[in-house]
Parts: sequence; C-alpha cells; structure tokens
Amino acid sequence: MTTTEDDESTATLRLVGRQIKLWREAARRTQAELGATLGYSEETISALERGRRVPKPEFLQRADEVLGAGGHLVVMKKDVEEAQYPKNTRNLAKVEADSVEMGAYYTHNIHALLQTEEHMRAIYRMRRPVLTEEIIERDVAARMARQRIINADSPSPVMSFVMEEVALRRPVGGRAVHRRQLEHLMNIDELHNITIQVMPTSTEYHPGLGGSFRLFKLNSGTTLGYTEVQQLKRFFSAPKEVQSLEMQYGNIRAEALRPGESRAFVEKLLGET
Repeated sequence: MTTTEDDESTATLRLVGRQIKLWREAARRTQAELGATLGYSEETISALERGRRVPKPEFLQRADEVLGAGGHLVVMKKDVEEAQYPKNTRNLAKVEADSVEMGAYYTHNIHALLQTEEHMRAIYRMRRPVLTEEIIERDVAARMARQRIINADSPSPVMSFVMEEVALRRPVGGRAVHRRQLEHLMNIDELHNITIQVMPTSTEYHPGLGGSFRLFKLNSGTTLGYTEVQQLKRFFSAPKEVQSLEMQYGNIRAEALRPGESRAFVEKLLGET
C-alpha cells in the first residue's frame, strides 16, 4: 500500500481496537478474562486492542455479544474488512466477488484461494526484506477473507486451477504443514464448482512458460485478465490481450492432467509425505 493507505488502515484498526478496549472495560473484564471466554490468549486480545492484529468477523460478533456492545462492534466488520486489504488486493477481491467464472494458472505457488492459513503464514515469513508480524497478520487475514467466495451462501463462481507439479511438491512450512495443505486441496476438490488440474514437470509441450495469470468472467459479461510478478500487478481488459490469455489457458488445461488424474496425483503425493 502507499503511505497514505497504510496510515488510513492503521488508524481504522486502532479505532476498532480502542472500541474493543472500551467495551471490555465497561463490562469490567480483564484481557485475560475476555480471551478465556472467546478462546484467545491475553496477548492476542492486547494486540487487537492496540490495532496490531486484524480482528476476524467472528471475533467481533462474539465480543459484541459477550461484552453487551449492542451491535457497536459488529457494525465495524465492514471497516475492518476494507482496512485489512492493500489497495491492489482490495481491487482483486472485488473482481473475484463479481465473477461468475474464474481460471488460474500458477507456476511456483499454490493459489491463494486454495491455501491453508498456516501455509500462507509460512510464505509470508519467507519474504525478504523480513515482514513484521503486524503486516503478516494483516495480509493473512486479507487472503483468508477472500476465500469466503468458495463457501459463500450465494452461488459461488465456477473456478478452475492449474498448478505446476513443483508447487505441490515444495514442502512450504515443513512436512506437517505441507501434508495438511495437500489434504486441504483434496477437500476443496470435492466441491462441485471447483476443478483442480496438475501440470506434470515431465510435460514436453508446455504453452504456459510465459508465467502465471488469471482470467475472470464477470456478471456483466466482461472478461478480465490478471497477472502478478513480484510486486507488479496488472489487470487486462483489451479484447486482444484477454483473448490471448484465454487461448493460452485453454491449451494449458488441455496439456495438464485431467481432473481425476490430478486428484490421484495429489493422493500419491500425500502418500509420499
């Protein structure tokens, strides 16, 4: 985010934190007592009240009930959701929410919408320069919030993902975290609106060597392309550019393992982990 966006987000989280503290003190609860009631540590409650961690929607809901805040904490869910997203991620989340169909080809990572929380955290902790815990928690919370479209109450978009074999083999976060990530993929693969395919490293003809990208078909009928390299993020709307990505994605899916074969491949990796 820019400095101004950082300042605005920080100010919002601090304001929410002060509200949590005020209602906690009005209810004559210590941080330890509130944490014990809600299933959080005293340190976590302290971090939330100082605006150092992003409160999850369910925390605000439960805290509102326990502290008798009469909806004053619940109403801040929207402010928190907007504050936790960096600007580019905020735009991406809006496009995802407005999509009826999405396609994604990823080369080095498991897609963010398919990652477990601990897998995400491990990725952020590998970043250089080193990120602060505050930024890591903010970005993890933002990614987790984006995953709501997978299990949304309203109809979820149809989603297809093609991932390179190497992304599935890399034990990000260690063996246990890696195993749980593969199990998570197996569970998601059972959803009727999601298709996961694997591109084997042994594939000789590979139309996706230009790098990762995404496609979004929106409710309006418009199709957008999206690429992200390091910190550079870009949407494509020009018909010729989008058409080129659509052709690439079709060829990539044709060369990847079929969905059933891909599931068997992930099962095999689980057996090796």
